[in-house]
Amino acid sequence: MTGVTTVLLLVVLATLVATGARRWSVPAPSLLVVAGVLVGALPFVPGIEVPPEVISVAVLPPLLYASAEEISWRELRAVWRPVTVLALGLVLASAFSVGAIASAITPLSPSMAFVLGAVLASTDPVAVTALGRRLALPPRIQTLVQAESLFNDATSLVLFKVAVSMAVMAGSVSAASAVGDFFLLAGGGALVGGAVAVVVAFIRSRTEDPVLETVTSLVTPYAAYVLGEDLHTSGVTAVVVAGVALGAQSHRLTNAHIRLQVHAVYRTVVFMLESVVFAIIGLELPGRIRDLEGEEWSWAWQALLIALALIVIRVLWIGPTAWFMQRHRTQAVGVPAKLSWRVPAVMTWAGTRGVMPLAAALTIPLTADDGAPLPGRELVLVLTTSVVAFTLVVQGFTLAPVVRASGIALEPEDTAREEAQAVNRILVAALDRLEEMTEADAVSPVVADRMRRDLQARIDQAQLALSDQEAEADTETLTAYRRLRRDLIAVESATLQRLYAEHKVSDPVRGTLQRALDLEEAGLGEF
Repeated sequence: MTGVTTVLLLVVLATLVATGARRWSVPAPSLLVVAGVLVGALPFVPGIEVPPEVISVAVLPPLLYASAEEISWRELRAVWRPVTVLALGLVLASAFSVGAIASAITPLSPSMAFVLGAVLASTDPVAVTALGRRLALPPRIQTLVQAESLFNDATSLVLFKVAVSMAVMAGSVSAASAVGDFFLLAGGGALVGGAVAVVVAFIRSRTEDPVLETVTSLVTPYAAYVLGEDLHTSGVTAVVVAGVALGAQSHRLTNAHIRLQVHAVYRTVVFMLESVVFAIIGLELPGRIRDLEGEEWSWAWQALLIALALIVIRVLWIGPTAWFMQRHRTQAVGVPAKLSWRVPAVMTWAGTRGVMPLAAALTIPLTADDGAPLPGRELVLVLTTSVVAFTLVVQGFTLAPVVRASGIALEPEDTAREEAQAVNRILVAALDRLEEMTEADAVSPVVADRMRRDLQARIDQAQLALSDQEAEADTETLTAYRRLRRDLIAVESATLQRLYAEHKVSDPVRGTLQRALDLEEAGLGEF
């Protein structure tokens, strides 16, 4: 089986499993890892080992960028304090604790145990975002979970660099040097990401071609990553900062038509890359286990203890941190602080590991500074892959029940009510503007009357949705309306195709009209 055939089969497998996960309403990353392990364990399946640069350069930038774009700038400003505490303190605590535990229960040397701790110290933004899309978390909690995983990269990179230096050169790194590296990676990466965002925003604000706009959006994360790495800063931080900055102003940079196209393309790219990368995690584990010599199955209980230790460390860190911050907020109003387990429990269980730890582990050098093979490298890779698979499967499959048990998830009716209120206010503002234009004779009475009836009908519909007494009737009316409109759109589409077949409309006109019908049908939603 050639390499190209293997890649194509991997893409097909990942796509089928991810599609099934959506249909069965289970977390796709978790199911992909399970499927990858099962397929990789088959005797006739060749071992798969993906070069680290393929993951770090080709796969990670667009996934990180997509995650960063989803973060609300307003919510991020509100949670920057806990994010800082988690991205700095919890990463340090996790790295040193896991390093000490690994040194005690595995044959790894203290320096290689610290390498393992640094690799597993930070949560993974790709996995956290992929799992979090299915959960109806409040916006601030969702931002807190995603921002922690996105902004703890600089800390873990510095720790990893220090740990690898100690393992390879058998030397020590000063605290001042480590702090300097941190500010170079984090600060430099942030500056690079900000500069890329400024340039891209300038280009996109002056581009009205959907194709060029799509290409620019696809190239942006790679440009930020490559520039960040070439300038010896954090390419990941550069991608994250560029994503957050551009995501906050995307509505001002392009029009609706371009936004729809770019969003559709990016969703496709993210779906494919996420599907493949999580399948790779599962596929690589059996091969790494076979390559591990003289360890038998001791690695299994070692990986289990390390994974449990990461969860316990998060509990011991997040619980007191949440209590302290809640106490600090309530002191100003004289209300006694009371720790709620709900948000800390969700935050703890959302701390999955994923693609980034695996990519970091793959970059560990093969040999030490003296040319001898680096002892313990294969065991670090096996333990890293095992812990990543454990968190994705165990925490991934159980995260939704934990969120439901916590009671912090947004109820569908709450979201629907908020949406109806916003729609009502938007339409009222549009109707007021229409009346102003009508009074100023800026629009013809016929056009104004038609628009007024349309806006008023939509206002009435939004107000019905807000009425508890008429909620059931409104639902039935809305469902009937959507079904009728879908039927009529189907008739319009069939008529359009018939006109095209009879050579009464050209292909460009057919494409334009069909897209308009498709957009309207998509806007009707499900019923």
